[in-house]
Amino acid sequence: MASFDIDGDLVRKLADLLRETGLSEIEFAEGEKRIRVTRPTAAQTVAVQAAPVLTAAPVAAAAAPAGKPVSHPGAVTSPMVGTAYLAAEPGGTPFVRPGDVVKAGQTIMIIEAMKVMNPIKAPRGGTVAEVLVSDAQPVEFGEVLLIIE
Repeated sequence: MASFDIDGDLVRKLADLLRETGLSEIEFAEGEKRIRVTRPTAAQTVAVQAAPVLTAAPVAAAAAPAGKPVSHPGAVTSPMVGTAYLAAEPGGTPFVRPGDVVKAGQTIMIIEAMKVMNPIKAPRGGTVAEVLVSDAQPVEFGEVLLIIE
């Protein structure tokens, strides 16, 4: 690949996006030019402290912690990376609690991504069996947020 001048402003913008979204890696490509910005995960940080040269492959993030019902038919997953909020305002009443009956299309939480508040709607009606995230918790794409039975 031919060498090219690095656009420092672009790298800073990509790094800002990493911080805002909680992502660990972002890549920008234009023609044959590619810029990839990464930030270490906790596992990679430990590896850096243990050895002066980091050669480990990136750690794959699971969609949900072990033991969580990812395949449950009522699992509601995060459509994006961001920060989950269970109420409309800090200290407010949560949108839903375990045991609440919800209707399809009802707002069940908010995910903030890139400073935009995105309402997460119930995909179907039913009873909230379990809320698997806490208020202001960072979430990944595909992570199970709650279970509707």
